[in-house]
Amino acid sequence: MGGPEIDRLIGLLARLPGFGPRSARRAALRLLQQPETRMLPLANALAEAARAVRPCAACGNLDSQDPCTICADPHRDHGLICVVEGVGDLWALERAHVHRGRYHVLGGTLSALAGTGPDDLNVEPLLARVREGEVAEVILALGATVEGATTMHWLTERLKPLGVVVSRVSQGVPMGGALDVLDDGTLAAALRSRRPF
Repeated sequence: MGGPEIDRLIGLLARLPGFGPRSARRAALRLLQQPETRMLPLANALAEAARAVRPCAACGNLDSQDPCTICADPHRDHGLICVVEGVGDLWALERAHVHRGRYHVLGGTLSALAGTGPDDLNVEPLLARVREGEVAEVILALGATVEGATTMHWLTERLKPLGVVVSRVSQGVPMGGALDVLDDGTLAAALRSRRPF
């Protein structure tokens, strides 16, 4: 087909979510056919993002500033924290424009099968934020999976003694559903109709 550079490009593209070998070949071909307008700007954007983007020390969001733009926004409700599994879930909620508080990214859910335990999650910084006393409510916005439910129960046991209201998203999130694939309307309904956990 082509030289080792093309094979390497296709191999790297095929590792991206939603890409298989076929779609990686098509994307590589489009990039290679117009390197000045497609490939080089993409390469520059990737290199710049790799240098500048880091996890926010406060919430775990990815941003080029620390604290991130969400945590630094003075118009956000600092008494409300929405806990999500990953940054993709945070971005999905932001895209839906339904949460005006701050966030906390756990970095996963408890899973015996995957070997993910409490020490593997970003929980201590969340508990520290709640202990500071400014947080009035923690919304658990985890996927409606067995792992998500287990994690929500485990977190509730740690948060309730700290005197904070613990709620969870409800209506609209199907069992087995992941937040980052839901449409904006479903996410909005789920967050607005949260209930105590």
